[in-house]
Amino acid sequence: MKRTHIKSIIGSALTSAILLSSGCSKILDEQPRSSFTPDYFSTEKGVQGGITSLYAHLRNIYGQAYYYNACLTGTDEVTYAQSADGNFKDMDMSGVGQVTSTSFPTSIPWGESFSDINTASGIIENASAVGLSDALIAEARFFRAFDYFLLVQTYGGVPLDLGAGELTFNTNPVRFSVRNTVPEVYTKAIFPDLLQAVNDLPDVGRVTGGVTKTAARLYLSKAYLTYAWWLENPNNIPTYPETARTDPDGHDAHWYFQQAYDVATAGIQNPGPFSLQPTYYDLNLGSNDRNSEIVLYADHTETSEQYNGGSLTYGSGGAPDNFAVWMLTWNYTLIHSGTDASWSNTASSVVRAATQDLGRPWTRMAPTIGVIENTFADKTNDSRYDGTFVTSYRANWNLAGDATPVYYNANNLPVSPGDAIITFLDGEPSTPINYDDWATKNNVGAGALPGRSDFVISPEGISRLRYPGLWKLGTYRTDNNGGVGQPNAGTTRPFNIAKFSELYFIAAEAAVKGAATTAGKSARDLINIIRARAGKWKFDNGENEAKVEDHSAEMVAATPATIDINFILAERSREYYGEGYRWYDLVRTQKWTELSSTYRIGGVNISDHTPQTVTRTIEPYHYLRPIPQGQLDAMEMTDAEKDSYQNPGYE
Repeated sequence: MKRTHIKSIIGSALTSAILLSSGCSKILDEQPRSSFTPDYFSTEKGVQGGITSLYAHLRNIYGQAYYYNACLTGTDEVTYAQSADGNFKDMDMSGVGQVTSTSFPTSIPWGESFSDINTASGIIENASAVGLSDALIAEARFFRAFDYFLLVQTYGGVPLDLGAGELTFNTNPVRFSVRNTVPEVYTKAIFPDLLQAVNDLPDVGRVTGGVTKTAARLYLSKAYLTYAWWLENPNNIPTYPETARTDPDGHDAHWYFQQAYDVATAGIQNPGPFSLQPTYYDLNLGSNDRNSEIVLYADHTETSEQYNGGSLTYGSGGAPDNFAVWMLTWNYTLIHSGTDASWSNTASSVVRAATQDLGRPWTRMAPTIGVIENTFADKTNDSRYDGTFVTSYRANWNLAGDATPVYYNANNLPVSPGDAIITFLDGEPSTPINYDDWATKNNVGAGALPGRSDFVISPEGISRLRYPGLWKLGTYRTDNNGGVGQPNAGTTRPFNIAKFSELYFIAAEAAVKGAATTAGKSARDLINIIRARAGKWKFDNGENEAKVEDHSAEMVAATPATIDINFILAERSREYYGEGYRWYDLVRTQKWTELSSTYRIGGVNISDHTPQTVTRTIEPYHYLRPIPQGQLDAMEMTDAEKDSYQNPGYE
């Protein structure tokens, strides 16, 4: 394999390090450090500081809105919205932009992961010498595997040698490297590190949010599953660097599907402190963050800018802020109601506030109509639609200090704070919506139905301008003090990366692909545990009221007798919509083209109420992202050599 020369972009020291507090603290004490050196890693404090940096690094990827965009836009879940720029249109694959080596969203895993990998290698090499435990070293092994797994899914084969040898800590800028093949990355780096992590990590995290045996099992099983699909390659998707679809250890795809099932079910049977939350509402409620279902998260806090990693009053629009949810939040502040019955004056009846249903609106990404009508077709039994989206925008002008008791809304009916101003309907109403008289008045194109004071938008009226927001990731603060709070800050909620529930999905997918199952853990059994939970209601977000109902029997009865991959993917979308899983799920299963080649949505104008059908062009080479142009430009290579380093199709 040809060697190429790479500057210090790969293998450079981490530029923002974190120190771990001494003593018995159960949280990570973050203090900036410019770089890691061999001398620094020769001390216990230095190694612990490196470990803490591995956790902090998560915030540079998860909650970073442009990476989030790359995970969702262009799939069946999401398209670009009215205020999207090229970062979002490029990802849509619909001809309004193009993914290239200069696209920023696709560059983020490459730009963020290698320094973290190098830090992990430094810890692994030095921790034993300073007397740290195998469990602590296993945290570094977990994160090295975690980063390599992200990279290999995104770009194909990537370098294992960062300048000092494969999986070796590098301290000097180097001008050579090589992209290893996909099997080499899995069998030399990801699997060995995760197997050791499963063995050495504790059941309960060393610190709050620390990685555990369950986290290692989850990622090991998912890596086995992903590699099994890669070996099988059902749709003949190309890989790069080019290599035979054979395993160095002589195993076939079926063997790895079985390993995925076995490891995932072991995680279910030995959960440690993790468990499914009783309802989907509980799982996503801001006041219940860091609950028993969350296995890994990029943490934030409203109590300290230092520990939060960013301002508590105004978001930067960049990492390490958690600002992903802004992208799927439309500009609800455009909604107008009359301040008098004649509508001679109007005002914003829903003001920007730091509450889970609102937050900062950027209108960069929008759900497709297919998500609302098809993915979440059952809105009666299945609580996940209500537990995912904001479907009712309620009057809150009082939070901004406006003491006016009544505004006037649809049909000139009075509304007060707390009343619904706009409702996204579950389906098409039998009575036609009157858009003609009201779409311009309310300023967002909503209509009216007889006798209702709230404006309404049906699923067919969803557009790039207006759409249900994303409640599950919405802002949550405890310091609003009866006002609007700090809605312009990055959200101080943790960004969830991995959930205990995914072990059920991984095992079910492996079973569908032929893994031998154990009693009570068939694909249907496993999926029905998730679906039964989805049928249990605790609160109705749309109606803003308690709703204690159990529709688990109906949910289980509606599960097909035979589960296939498309049902697994649909169920994953219902469970994890808008959480950043979708592009990787569709690429893993090679279903991206099949499920995402067309979508429906309305236009960008107030008057747009007729959905358009949009066609995407998704080529086989798109299943890998391009190597960033900044990396190529930093290499001292000929154009031909750079072309050979780049993934085909992006030269």
